[in-house]
Amino acid sequence: MSANVISLDGLSVGSKDALTKAMEADGCSSSACGSSDAPEDMDPATWEKVKDHPCYSEEAHHYFARMHVAVAPACNIQCNYCNRKYDCANESRPGVVSERLTPEQAARKVIAVANEIPQLSVLGIAGPGDSAYDWRKTRETFKLVQEQLPDIKLCLSTNGLALPEHVDDLMDMNIDHVTLTINMIDPEVGTKIYPWIFYQHKRRIGLEASQILHERQMQSLDMLHERGILVKVNSVMIPGINDEHLLEVNKEVKRRGAFLHNIMPLISAAEHGTVFGLEGQRGPTAAELKTLQDACAGGANLMKHCRQCRADAVGLLGEDRGQEFTMDLVPDEVTYDPEKRETYREWVAKEREDRRAAAAVAKAETETAVAEDAGAMLIAVATKGGGRINQHFGHATEFQIFEVDAEGVRFVTHRRCDNYCVGGYGEEDKLELVIKTLEGIDTILCAKIGDCPREDLAAAGIEAIQDHAYDYIETAVSAVYRARRGLPAQARETA
Repeated sequence: MSANVISLDGLSVGSKDALTKAMEADGCSSSACGSSDAPEDMDPATWEKVKDHPCYSEEAHHYFARMHVAVAPACNIQCNYCNRKYDCANESRPGVVSERLTPEQAARKVIAVANEIPQLSVLGIAGPGDSAYDWRKTRETFKLVQEQLPDIKLCLSTNGLALPEHVDDLMDMNIDHVTLTINMIDPEVGTKIYPWIFYQHKRRIGLEASQILHERQMQSLDMLHERGILVKVNSVMIPGINDEHLLEVNKEVKRRGAFLHNIMPLISAAEHGTVFGLEGQRGPTAAELKTLQDACAGGANLMKHCRQCRADAVGLLGEDRGQEFTMDLVPDEVTYDPEKRETYREWVAKEREDRRAAAAVAKAETETAVAEDAGAMLIAVATKGGGRINQHFGHATEFQIFEVDAEGVRFVTHRRCDNYCVGGYGEEDKLELVIKTLEGIDTILCAKIGDCPREDLAAAGIEAIQDHAYDYIETAVSAVYRARRGLPAQARETA
């Protein structure tokens, strides 16, 4: 496996020929998970919609970036977990933005980002209020962007209260992805989450508000499914309020045709100023979230790679380059140049095929080297994208967690952490936080790690391995699993 792979931090090569040469020089062959061919359990038309969408495809999030534009500040409901902030660069959670934009500003910014980030495949409007309630600004933004960037996917996030009136507009605009937040199907549960809604020119509270919201959300989901628009349902897991209830939500949204169900942990720090945060309502632990996700097996398919993005996020999931594209940095005149993005997509197509092939080989080798009942392992990975182990341990802001057994390698979740390495030096207090983040994990794969943090991790029972730098995640994880669980030579001969 080549150790020289194309950087996914942002491609600075100016021309298509130069970029192609750079890709060839850095090594575009490999292996693994996902090509232009649809998975066996997905029809080709649906695969075409999701294969380059980082939120709808776990595989795509290794290669493609999203962008949110903050053009829709108005909202028609109040959630106890939400506090919108319009001038904040420091918090990473939904509803927070550094600057609000007009549709014209947003369109200019999208073109500037597309020229600089070839991974960009999706434009979403996620507020910071509600995109369907602030519909005029949402529609105008999409119209302006489509005129200049027709190949970008458009999607929006909404609570569903105002959506039914605009579903046919979505069809006219070729929007085929919608994220719908549904935290309950029992209005009694909703009364603990929503203090009020604003519907038909009137503020409503209590059970009436919750009942109306529930009915409109179910209507929205039904209408979208009937029209072939893919729906990702977001649900916030709130311990003691809707955690057990989300099992019923999962079953119901599957019954109504949701494509994905994304169960997200409540973010409830007091400094965020939300009702739940100020009241001391805790969020779920990683173990509690996984237990709930496991309990949903057989229901709606789960999204497990969500990063709970800001309403102005830019870049690959797990990174945010929004501060590189504030309006004072965006040129007054921007002309779209498609060459870099076209070349990048060509590279991704080849890389996906190679990665899928390597993953298949690794799976076959594991099946012959490991007993069926050897048990599963959880392995943490430091990656900057591209499906490779390509990040220094000290530079990681999150770790992706993969489960592996004799059946193969599966993405489970991600765990955020503070950067251990600041200015080239490790800070011990932050390393303690990283170790806490990796609770329950005994192995981490990274591109590089210093001797001191490796020794401290070992003292905490965590082995850091850098021998698989720049390998594909699936092949590296499989190799580590075989080394840990592999049958002795004599046993292999008789197996």
